[in-house]
Amino acid sequence: MATIKPFKAVRPFPEKAADVAALPYDVYNRKEAAQVVRGKFDSFLRVDRPESTLDERMKIDDPFVYETARKNLEKLFHRNALMQDSSDCLYIYELIMNGRSQVGLVVCTSIDEYMDNTIKKHELTRADKEKDRIKHVDACDANTGPIFLTYRAQDQINKTIDAWRTEKDPVYDFVADDGITHRCWVIDDETVITNLETAFKSVDSLYIADGHHRTASAAKVGLMRREANPDYTGQEEFNYFLSVLFPDEQLYIMDYNRVVKDLNGMTVEELLDRLSENFVVEKKDQAVSPGQKGSFGLFVADQWYLLTVREGVYDPADPVKSLDVAILQDNILVPILGIGDIRTDNRIDFVGGIRGLQELERRVSEDMALAFSMHPTSIEELMNIADAELLMPPKSTWFEPKLRSGLFIHKLS
Repeated sequence: MATIKPFKAVRPFPEKAADVAALPYDVYNRKEAAQVVRGKFDSFLRVDRPESTLDERMKIDDPFVYETARKNLEKLFHRNALMQDSSDCLYIYELIMNGRSQVGLVVCTSIDEYMDNTIKKHELTRADKEKDRIKHVDACDANTGPIFLTYRAQDQINKTIDAWRTEKDPVYDFVADDGITHRCWVIDDETVITNLETAFKSVDSLYIADGHHRTASAAKVGLMRREANPDYTGQEEFNYFLSVLFPDEQLYIMDYNRVVKDLNGMTVEELLDRLSENFVVEKKDQAVSPGQKGSFGLFVADQWYLLTVREGVYDPADPVKSLDVAILQDNILVPILGIGDIRTDNRIDFVGGIRGLQELERRVSEDMALAFSMHPTSIEELMNIADAELLMPPKSTWFEPKLRSGLFIHKLS
């Protein structure tokens, strides 16, 4: 049973929504974030990446950075960019990319259901990244970035949400710089809210699609607040975190590609010979976007190849080992290219499919030696692994379009 909770969102005034809305904090490095916020005083990235507004010599984990996040959030109120609803509401968030729509419900979800695995995970988290977001959430006293959750679609939930969208005008409707349309509605009818709360009680599980570190950090801040308030009732806002829930049938997972710095001491010919042991290797005249599971594109020495895994190389009944990212990791990255820990080895980097295959070619020409293009992981594979309480390899999924931060903020007190 999944619990959803309405809340009093902090959100932009309608005329400010496009200026406030910002891509997630982890899309940018520090230099990129500083460029984005320059001259954009309403951008929520100033809250999510406060170091972007400070001298570059300032360490990003300095306590002053988190204090700056809190102050930058306050400044958005003083600039009349943000307001807070006076009653508990649910919210609808539609994103349209290339004519394709996905519609989510903005709610608060329970830290207890995260801990008891009603909200299911499929990735490990890193302690250093958790620590940063814990300090950020605690300093701001708010969940500033929404968690991207999914669930197995239910017809009644879809109908209720679609009816509200059809009958009501959106409070926000704008096209961002990247061409993505963002539309939002406020559900302030108590009957409709109750109907949705009831409908989600028949949803067995929610699944983290994107935002494992934000979820873990939000839960740990909630536990910190419980420890500081031993007489808590469980209804306080710190017992919940900001989420957007999308039905699985609407989600779009893109490829999450890999680039590697060197050939681990091999020549290209030696690499291809090693690859041919477990893969059929075919030279191609153009960039390779794998069209099916078990196939990979390889770009090395200005040449593209199609790699197709040979029968018997992996166990198709194993939900993790049969993932394309696992096949690549287990049969190429680790044993042939000598990549150690995929999560921390600095010889490998990851490129979201939104950047295109040209980005792989560019990276190989500038700072890498070879690149692999991937077939996307499916949402069904993600859910099956989470249901089995297993973990996917790092960087298995790239979701598009990205939720914007700043459109909905959840205050913890």
